[in-house]
This record gives sequence, C-alpha cells and structure tokens, in this order.
Amino acid sequence: MALFKEKNITKKTEPHNSNSKRKEEHLFIALNQDVSFKKINSGFEDYNFIHQALPETDLNDIDTSTEVFGKKLKLPLMISPLVGGIKAAEEINRNLAKVAGICRIAMGVGSQRAGIENTGNEKTYQVREIAPDILLFANLGAVQLNYGFGINECSRAINMIDADGIILHLNSLQEAFQSGGNHNFKNLAAKIEEICKSSHYPVVVREVGFGISADTAVKLVKAGVSGIDAGGAGGTSWIEVEKFRSDSKVLKNIADSFSEWGIPTAESIKMIKEAVSKCNGTNNNKIVIFASGGIRSGIDVAKAIALGADIAAIGLPVLKNIQISVRRCIDYIQEIETGLKIAMFGIEARNINELKNTRYLKRKA
Repeated sequence: MALFKEKNITKKTEPHNSNSKRKEEHLFIALNQDVSFKKINSGFEDYNFIHQALPETDLNDIDTSTEVFGKKLKLPLMISPLVGGIKAAEEINRNLAKVAGICRIAMGVGSQRAGIENTGNEKTYQVREIAPDILLFANLGAVQLNYGFGINECSRAINMIDADGIILHLNSLQEAFQSGGNHNFKNLAAKIEEICKSSHYPVVVREVGFGISADTAVKLVKAGVSGIDAGGAGGTSWIEVEKFRSDSKVLKNIADSFSEWGIPTAESIKMIKEAVSKCNGTNNNKIVIFASGGIRSGIDVAKAIALGADIAAIGLPVLKNIQISVRRCIDYIQEIETGLKIAMFGIEARNINELKNTRYLKRKA
C-alpha cells in the first residue's frame, strides 16, 4: 500500500492552510518524521506489575472481552481517530475498518470537518459497510463549536458514517502552534454541555496528546459527557507535527521550549478516575474512561486498565502498520491482545473486571 512516501508527496497546489492540504501534510509528516515527545514518556514505565508465580488459572481461560456503550469488544481497544477528508484517507479508513472488524475492536475516524464543509469528502470516512458491527465513533474538533458548528453538525457527522457516538477532540496547544489555527476556546464547556443535552448518542471528549487534568475532567463530567479520553503526553506530539509544517519562524523557534508540556497518560488516567469518583452522582450515566497517548504494547493496555481506564486507544503505530498491509496491522493488534493476556495471567486477573480491580500494580519507588 505504502501511501504518502516522500517520493510521492504532491506539490503545494492549494493554499498552505486549506483544510485538505493541512490534512495531507499531517499525514505525510506523521508517517515520515519523528513526531514523538522528546522529554515526556507516557508514564506507564513508572509502574510495574507484581508477578504472581501461582496464578491459579489457565492462560487459555483469560477473558479480555469487554462491553462499551452496549457493544461487545474482544479486547478493550480502539483505533484512535486518524485520517479523513483527503483522497488517501478513503483507502486507509476502509482498511482500518477491516482490521477493527476482524479483531472486534472499536474505531474512530479522523476529524469530519472536511466532510461537513464539503460533502464530496464524505466517502473518505464511510466504513460501516466494511465493518457493520464495530463500535464506531464520529469525530469533530470541539473548538468548531465556537466557529459555527452545533448539534446539527454533530448529528451530520454521526449520520455520515452511521456512528454509535461522537468524539469531540480538544487540541488547544496544537491550534496555538498551527499557522492560522482556531484559538477561541471560550465557553466551550457550556457548548459541550448543550451537545450532550441535545444528543441521543454517547459524547466522548478527548485530548489529542497533552492530557486531561482533574479540573478539566470535573468540567466534562458536569457537562454530561459519556466518556473522557485522557489523550495524554508520551506518544505523538502535535507541537512536533505543527513545527514541521509551520511557516512561522517564531512558532518553530519556541516549539522546543514546550517539549515538556503535557500530562503523561498514566497520570492523566488517574486524575480522570479520581475526578469521576468525586463527581459520582453528577452524571447519572457511567462515564467511560479511554486511555490514549503512547500506548504501544499489551502491557501498556493492561497498565492503563489497572490505573482506571475502561478501554485503551492506539493511533500512530496502527497507521504505520496499515501502511504495510491489513495483515500486518491485524498481526500487530493480535500482538497487543497476546501481551494483554499474558500480563493478566501474570497477575491472576481472569477478566477485565479483575484487571481493573487488581492490587498488583505498583508505582516504582
């Protein structure tokens, strides 16, 4: 498949800040440059499981299945929102949907703003015919609620792909480093609350890589969200991505000074869990905690669940594997599944509920 290798990159025939051109550049940079955090790790390396030498169970009996928003998943994993709105996205999303369907995991599509603004882009997101039974999420930038979007656009995003819910992503730091970015994040909590009250589907709010703090989690719980995705620091840095594509010498020069900005994913999960517990009763629905940001292995997934998450999500490694082939991406997900099972076996956690309640995850001294 090998899309968007350097020799195939197109010349800039569109304005630098056009939505479609920006998406092409994001995809190219993510696949061809090192855009990881340089000074922050996900935080999972700060925790170890305490090995149980006598697990009193059979590895073959370990059950990694879970239920999220009424849909059964083979393992607590989602393909994070990645691409959409450009020609290359159609094939990528359809192949990702094949992986999600075969592996019985969840999936989110890339930001659908391009599909809302130009109906000709809708097909680049549409994957339901490929995977009719998967847990599928629509996706829009929350900041667009301050730029003319509202419940109608959220409903259009849902209907566009026959989704089970919608993700509203928070990307304030990315927008700050993006030439021509959307900087008005005023009163977004109230507008998110309006979407939640008007919606008949789950609304999940996620960070794109700088973490959700306890205070932000409290705001989101009070707004009535159905799920919160930590989107913590330690994986892909969107400051790094924007640094590569920026025309601003000022933004390029200051990007490195933000190399330690963000909440590591592991710590963000703990903050969200604590906030949700404190706000118990504010939102009558169980709030699903998603963990994304630097999750790379089955052990990372296990640690995320043990720290308080209900489901983990992986982005860039999946994107890179799907560039090789659908088969390679399936193999990668199966590696995640096997690693998760063995980690659970090693601490005598026979199912996801027991993993969530394990006492065998300890922070290193």
